[in-house]
Amino acid sequence: MSTKHLSVGSTCPPKEKGKLRLYSMRFCPFVQRVKLVLNVKGIPYDVVNVDLQKKPEWLFKLHPQGKVPALDTGDEVLVESLDIADYLDAKYPEPPLYPSDPERKAKDKELIEKFGKVVSAILNALIDKDKQPLEYYLAQAYDTLEEFETELACRGTTFFGGEKPGMVDLMIWPWAELSKLPVLLRNETSKLPKEKFPKLIAYKRAMQELDPVKDTIIDTKTRLKFLSGYLAGNASYDDL
Repeated sequence: MSTKHLSVGSTCPPKEKGKLRLYSMRFCPFVQRVKLVLNVKGIPYDVVNVDLQKKPEWLFKLHPQGKVPALDTGDEVLVESLDIADYLDAKYPEPPLYPSDPERKAKDKELIEKFGKVVSAILNALIDKDKQPLEYYLAQAYDTLEEFETELACRGTTFFGGEKPGMVDLMIWPWAELSKLPVLLRNETSKLPKEKFPKLIAYKRAMQELDPVKDTIIDTKTRLKFLSGYLAGNASYDDL
């Protein structure tokens, strides 16, 4: 397993026998989605990290745009976190991450798609390309978060997947972990009324206590240091 982020001029390491190969960047939330599924299902895999600001030439042979995650199954290379997650759930059915009932499964897929608004809001707040106040970005996510709060209350369970996390939980978790970074980057106090989201707050606390999740968590100080460098175009991938 390569922990160092490989860059231009490097050689792709040989695969480990009997393991899937995940091409990764340590701080990427889309990669984290795939790691969560692999961890929950107990699938053996090795990781090769790449420097996304100095991409190695061989990465483009795996992904036309040189992006991560990319998962080498031995037979093919899969890209896009949601597609990889669905592939893994079908190929390795235990434990199942979607409900067996087709309507409930469709509902879960709909929720994952809707959460894209929250993903966009958090990423936009981090990049702050529009140079807007934090409230501007929070407003983009507020209605969706309210819908998720209501849905979790209606299900009456700790996780969207029930008493154990399912696909919805694993696909939204990376942004639950990232959600406080825009506030910290700006040295502000969050304007999001936390009293409106008791179920989501409890969900977040429960998720971060699970071993498959703990394995992917990066402490906030390290994330902030990386993100500050990344936004400035001189990220330190390994010396953190």
